[in-house]
Amino acid sequence: MQKKYARTQQLLAEMVTKKVVPGVSYAIFDGSKTLRKVMGMAEVTPQSIPLRDGMQYDLASLTKVVGTVPVIALLLQAGVLHLDDPVRKYLPEINNAAVKVRHLITHTAAIEGYIPHRNELPADQLLDGLLRMEQIGPNLGKNILYTDIGFIYLGLIAERIWGQTIQVLSQRHIFQPLGMTRTTYTPHWQDCVPTEIQKQRGLIRGSVHDPKGFILQRHCGSAGLFSTLDDLLKYSHALLETNLDGILTDQTISLMFHDQTPLIGNHNRGLGWKLLHAHTADHHTVISHTGFTGTWLILDRQDDQGMIVLSNRVHPSANNDDYLNYRGLIMATYLDEKNR
Repeated sequence: MQKKYARTQQLLAEMVTKKVVPGVSYAIFDGSKTLRKVMGMAEVTPQSIPLRDGMQYDLASLTKVVGTVPVIALLLQAGVLHLDDPVRKYLPEINNAAVKVRHLITHTAAIEGYIPHRNELPADQLLDGLLRMEQIGPNLGKNILYTDIGFIYLGLIAERIWGQTIQVLSQRHIFQPLGMTRTTYTPHWQDCVPTEIQKQRGLIRGSVHDPKGFILQRHCGSAGLFSTLDDLLKYSHALLETNLDGILTDQTISLMFHDQTPLIGNHNRGLGWKLLHAHTADHHTVISHTGFTGTWLILDRQDDQGMIVLSNRVHPSANNDDYLNYRGLIMATYLDEKNR
């Protein structure tokens, strides 16, 4: 495997040596064979702290697919929620009868609007603003516009159906059964890789970087999850090989790997995941997702392959376009190398 993924590993190492990211923890697996490496620094300022194996990362938007999507999938599987249910059935505050659960989970809901001083509001006022001041725009069901708010709505739908917050639901029904003991929304700061240094919050370490997630806390289905490389390896293998250890059915998992948008044609959005295509003759679908803090996952169910990359690219500053260029190149290189 070292030889097979030589260029991918070279580029991952370059991100650290060229200081595009302070450090990186990554794993590449083909079935039971795994390449795994931890390198670089956890923190570069105000202290210089080496990256340790087993440290927890702020997953940012990987929260959507690791935490929230499986909970929504459980509700779909149980028949208490349907993709084509109107959102108003569960969130009557939404002033639009046409928007459906399917729109939220495929980012086709055309959510738009402005909440003054959004990042300064207490949780109850922010929740009320998200439900009443955001609007469903004229492009509903016409194109894909990625947004966190749709997944906040999904988390609230799960909360109103189940009577528990989305973060409690994912912990109890997904992470605990899978034995993901280092995956949590409430980590100890000393176990965490720090993210950005901000004027208002100082060095962010052990609390969610995302401003909406920071305010909403347990009510947030779009961000807030912390995890480790080993736990994400456990999750990835379970999703690809055992339908999350039997938590979900084969049919439910398949929803993640096939287009679920209401648009005509294939628009490469499964149940929460973005769909890529393997560089093979059949061009079968591969699921992927990224997180703002410097994280990403690529998973291939058909070939039982995957790539997990965790970095803190927003430390000490989120102004880091070089990372985006590297991420695109590394993902493309991995897709090319994995099926050679």
